Amino acid sequence: MTDAGAEAAEVFRRERGRAVATLVRVLGSIDAAEEAVQDAFVRALEVWPRDGVPPSPAGWIVTTAKHRAIDVVRRESTRTERYKAAEALAGHGGIEGDIAASVVERLDEAVEDDQLRLMFTCCHPALGLEAQVALTLRLIAGLETRNIARAFLTPEPTMAQRLTRAKRKIAAANIPYRVPSTAELPERLGPVLTVLYLVFNQGYSLPTVDMPDLSREAIRLSRALADQLPGATEPRGLLALMLLTEARRPARFTPDGAIVLLADQDRALWSPALIGQGLELATAAMRGAEPGPYTVQAAIAAVHATAPSAAATDWDQILSLYDALFALQPTAVVELNRAVVVAEVHGPARALQIVDGLPLERYHLWHATRGNLLDRVGRTDDARAAYRAAAELAPGDAERAFLTERARGT
Repeated sequence: MTDAGAEAAEVFRRERGRAVATLVRVLGSIDAAEEAVQDAFVRALEVWPRDGVPPSPAGWIVTTAKHRAIDVVRRESTRTERYKAAEALAGHGGIEGDIAASVVERLDEAVEDDQLRLMFTCCHPALGLEAQVALTLRLIAGLETRNIARAFLTPEPTMAQRLTRAKRKIAAANIPYRVPSTAELPERLGPVLTVLYLVFNQGYSLPTVDMPDLSREAIRLSRALADQLPGATEPRGLLALMLLTEARRPARFTPDGAIVLLADQDRALWSPALIGQGLELATAAMRGAEPGPYTVQAAIAAVHATAPSAAATDWDQILSLYDALFALQPTAVVELNRAVVVAEVHGPARALQIVDGLPLERYHLWHATRGNLLDRVGRTDDARAAYRAAAELAPGDAERAFLTERARGT
């Protein structure tokens, strides 16, 4: 690929979500918007190597996609339908010759929350969680279907079908393309935050991938959400949690991709800039009315981030925060994470009692946590068995290799 072609590919990856979101608002069709943006990219691959990369590559892609959208309105409608389209898109009627100008005017309106609107559409409660995540990655983050499938260990045809069904459901159910009202927001915000959190965790669990970084994409989208909903605390809490976690990424894996546990990480490799941003957001979120689960998790991450060493960690404070988190989110997974802290404050025997009572036998981290606690109380054979069970359930190669090594070396 030529330099111009490579730049076209990078611009397309970076700007695709914004362009699709803008065109969905105007066309009212996800498929039509995706097709228009795809055509703009194909055109860039034809024109840029010949004429050179334009001064504003992103603007060129968006403008060309707009023209494609205008052509769709002109070509695929009857004369009467074009009148109706112009009225719907531009807010007034007009003669046929004014349709293109009306559409351009509509597309050029400064609506900065297009991606936010599309995010709420992707995460509508009528869709299942898997479909919500897949659509967000496809339409908002701009990932190709093959990369989404690889990230979630799903065959590409299966993922393509999942995306198609979700888009059809949006159209059939007439799911609105808008930010929910103030009254609806508390109920509708939760799925959006959940999807962003899952996207971040999926990216953070991978040492290296030859596709767009999911964790950084989740941070970008969470920042946009927090900026556009300044009155909501939890988006800031989630963003703080992501930043404080992402700050540890340089120390999380060895050069060959092996996992490094938090206690063993070289804290000099942590990002001071990300920690600073995360601490500021976490502090502001904790001062808000009734901090939610993501905000409390951000506070926990902040305690880790400010500890000069693993030995100097304020485990009592973290345990208090986990008590608060469990009160908000009384799940077995939260209790499992809390048990890890109990082991540091009250010893591994008490923590093991908690873990053994949790119904998480199909969760690899339950077995891994048991393995660690069993080893610490001197039950070596049981610990090895727990690590082997964890390795069998581990979703990724890095975790599987780490747990297998633990089973051998315990």
